[in-house]
Amino acid sequence: MSMTASNLMGAIILADNQVNLKELTLRRQLAAVPFGARYRLIDFPLSNLVNAGVRNVGVFVQEKYRSLMDHIGIGKEWDLNRQRDGLFILPPEAYSDGAVPNAHSGDLALLRRHIDYFFRSKQEYVVVCCGSIIMNIDLTQMLTKHLNTGADITLLYRVEKDRTDHSQAVEVFTDENSRVTFLKVNPIVSSSSKILLDTYILRRDLLIELVDAAVSSGGSDFVMDVLIRNLGDLKVYGHEFSGYARKICSLETYFNASMELLTPEVYSELFFANGPIFTKVKNEPPVVYLDGATAKNSLIANGCRIEGTVENSILFRGVKVEKGAHVKDSIIMQKSVVGRGAFLENVIVDKDSQISSHKRLVGDRTYPLVIGKGSAL
Repeated sequence: MSMTASNLMGAIILADNQVNLKELTLRRQLAAVPFGARYRLIDFPLSNLVNAGVRNVGVFVQEKYRSLMDHIGIGKEWDLNRQRDGLFILPPEAYSDGAVPNAHSGDLALLRRHIDYFFRSKQEYVVVCCGSIIMNIDLTQMLTKHLNTGADITLLYRVEKDRTDHSQAVEVFTDENSRVTFLKVNPIVSSSSKILLDTYILRRDLLIELVDAAVSSGGSDFVMDVLIRNLGDLKVYGHEFSGYARKICSLETYFNASMELLTPEVYSELFFANGPIFTKVKNEPPVVYLDGATAKNSLIANGCRIEGTVENSILFRGVKVEKGAHVKDSIIMQKSVVGRGAFLENVIVDKDSQISSHKRLVGDRTYPLVIGKGSAL
């Protein structure tokens, strides 16, 4: 492990309660939403951190985190089950009367509530990131730039020239030396193709100081009350990530990012470019294809049983597609069953659901139909 990597800790903040993926986030955190046939969204930031040599990671949770805790456990799959440092799950802290703080109080409230975690840590620098960015990045390059520029804060961005909707994005403006001069939050009229990827590096003591000052003066949002408020006083630099990255901020972005995995180049880059993406291990037998089964351009996990047709779709572990059924442009999650003769197109079926024989479910590519967990239709 390099000196710079051993001097880096990670903080994953999960203040994503305003993001609505319909039934997919009804009972789980956004970071715990299944993705890519066997993963969860949080697997990406966790793997990026450990691939960079980070061995002290705090996950700040707010609500609906049972599924998330069941998935990451003690961090064994990420080699974070350690006697020194390791993985820390930092839940909401109840008030003296037993009430839980407002679930929509913002990401700064999450950090401030467990500020002792940062005081106790020994690392000098912190990576602050969120649990809903899909990317595979070498964070040591970002740290190297942070040290070389002498920045107070280095933020990560990606150039998206073909982006049409910036209403759920933060645009980044930089000068010729990559110093950030302006940030534009959720603009109606776009004027920069540089899009913030909600990842930052800064000194641990500076983070403590900034969070305390912002919360003490009524602040609640990292971008608004830490970055924008201090742009004139701090040296904030940008670091461009040129690889594949998607921020999951709506049902449409989740569905599109999932479908992009069916492009081999995207899949290869996302899961192997800068190290493997780790996830909770579940051993399953290989996929079984019975007589009459057809599978085209699909991602099908172990344990599936296919008798019908699967086309341009993603099937999680243990899914059954019965004889005569046709699954097209859809996502079927763990242990769901598509009955005989059923037809699904542009549909997301959450885990443990039953689609009855000859049922026809059709959504739209820009607004897929979502079937909730454990449904029987």
